[in-house]
Amino acid sequence: MLWSATARLSANPSPLHLPVFNQSITVFGKSKPSRVCCSPSRAMETNDDTSKAKGLSFDDFLSKKPYSPPTWASHLKPIPSHVFSLAHLPTPIHKWNLPNLPQNTEVWLKRDDLSGMQLSGNKVRKLEFLLAEAVAQGADCIITIGGIQSNHCRATAVAAKYLNLDSYLILRTSKLLVDKDPGLTGNLLVERFMGTHIQLISKEEYAKIGSVALTNVLKEQLLKEGRRPYVIPVGGSNSLGTWGYIEAMREIEEQLQIRSNRVKFDDIVVACGSGGTIAGLSLGSWLGALKAKVHAFCVCDDPDYFYDFVQDLIDGLQAGVNARDIVSIINICLLISMLQKYQVSGIGLRPYLFKDLNLNSKLEKQEDNHFKGWGRKETTQTSGTRAKGLGYAINTSEELKFVKEVATATGVVLDPVYSGKAAYGMMKDMAENPSKWEGRKVLFVHTGGFLGLFDKVDQMAPLVGNWQRMDVNESIPRKEGIGKMF
Repeated sequence: MLWSATARLSANPSPLHLPVFNQSITVFGKSKPSRVCCSPSRAMETNDDTSKAKGLSFDDFLSKKPYSPPTWASHLKPIPSHVFSLAHLPTPIHKWNLPNLPQNTEVWLKRDDLSGMQLSGNKVRKLEFLLAEAVAQGADCIITIGGIQSNHCRATAVAAKYLNLDSYLILRTSKLLVDKDPGLTGNLLVERFMGTHIQLISKEEYAKIGSVALTNVLKEQLLKEGRRPYVIPVGGSNSLGTWGYIEAMREIEEQLQIRSNRVKFDDIVVACGSGGTIAGLSLGSWLGALKAKVHAFCVCDDPDYFYDFVQDLIDGLQAGVNARDIVSIINICLLISMLQKYQVSGIGLRPYLFKDLNLNSKLEKQEDNHFKGWGRKETTQTSGTRAKGLGYAINTSEELKFVKEVATATGVVLDPVYSGKAAYGMMKDMAENPSKWEGRKVLFVHTGGFLGLFDKVDQMAPLVGNWQRMDVNESIPRKEGIGKMF
């Protein structure tokens, strides 16, 4: 039974008696050719010079290699000793032809949604470093925690299985559903295919106990069973995981260097959910050659929380940088509430102006309050716009309509939790403050999460009604057997 692989998490320490699934799988690679062997003990350790000489070899995928940081990050401490090759890198960058952009503004897309299939999205970059440490410490299972449709938890389950590690996921859900089978929608389907051990916790319990305490409860239970668990925090966001997007910044720099007509990005836009991705991008932009202004569109929590959290990550790397010097988080919930108050329709992909609402001065004051060092190093300044809307993983009909319109207009499918909200916030800001974006080249980082759309099918259904029964005129000749399907 599928339900036997899931359980209600109890905060009272007790032994876990959950089935262990050891499934043999064959892995096929794409950008980085594959290894067939999935055991970390047999994953090939490659010599750095040899790998450079050969380029991407057949054995690169799932290999564990010594890590050398970018020169501009070599002063950070501690530097990871090794990294796994789990993602299909580099991910492409291409122009994104969004309609109704400000004059002479270009938006380009960094396709981290194409970093893999089951492993798609930004989380795999963090997992490359986190799981290298887990294997080095002799772990035989991985614990992590997140929402019921957590992309990070799904990616962790897949990556762990590739490396022959069991995975234990603590998933946050409604108190009405916490004692029921969570189903097979979206990320849950992949997780349960992996034989993952799923523990359910209500949102109310999660809020009272906290993610750290909950993972510790599960860790202690597994230790008593003789297991060797390695705990990964929410979103894989800690100082070690931050290296994933420090390394991504080096990747972007190298991609720009090999272009014949080099593009110089003025801005980078990305969703912010757990803080690790934005910490790595911001620090990499600050220290590296790109010197782009990074905009973080928050899908949960509040600006002060992310200031403090990013500061902790930076301090963990001994970067000697003040988070408020490289991260500016602008809370535009004021804008959203004003739009609702004046009953202004959502943006879709149509331009709009709110000159009569006199919001610019209010937003500028908020920005000044949250960031004191703008003039000192403005080009590497990170600005964050809160795009959470109704709340984490909760969407307005306008947000979902926007996601659908973007797909129809450009062929790019955004997820509803992260990149969809970030792109919605970006277009809203471009429409409200066009002069701020005019003539700029913007890189939008698509962080994946496609599977999350399957959790929104009921809300999306009214937006995609473009189907009908084919009408074949009676005059069209008919003959039995002429249209055989096989």
